Amino acid sequence: MGKICSKKQYSSALQFFENDVVSFGTWMDVVEGLDQLKINQWENIWPTISGFKFLTETLFIQLSQDKLFANSILTWTSLGYHQDGKTFERSGRATVTLKRFSLNSEWKGIHTHFSLNRGVPQQSFGNFK
Repeated sequence: MGKICSKKQYSSALQFFENDVVSFGTWMDVVEGLDQLKINQWENIWPTISGFKFLTETLFIQLSQDKLFANSILTWTSLGYHQDGKTFERSGRATVTLKRFSLNSEWKGIHTHFSLNRGVPQQSFGNFK
């Protein structure tokens, strides 16, 4: 993700999800819809952190027999910022559920759950808007 989260990054991420995605995470309980996911989760987190990356070596994938539904589980890391500007490791885990309509169509996210690891501060105070 890098240090600055631009509108372009939001639009790039939006294309990977169905409009009726259902999610929950650090800043929201359950939210329905892609616009609400962006507003209630992404816009509260992304501008306050840097260096987000999925740790793909931890990836587990569960695939349905018809290969149209998948569940992915993996860990991630990023840098968070204390109020004094000092950084801390901000790591956690994610579940992303995906579906597609045919074997030739693209995967789209229908559910996400991101959570911080135990002991990680809940809030980051970076300001990269």
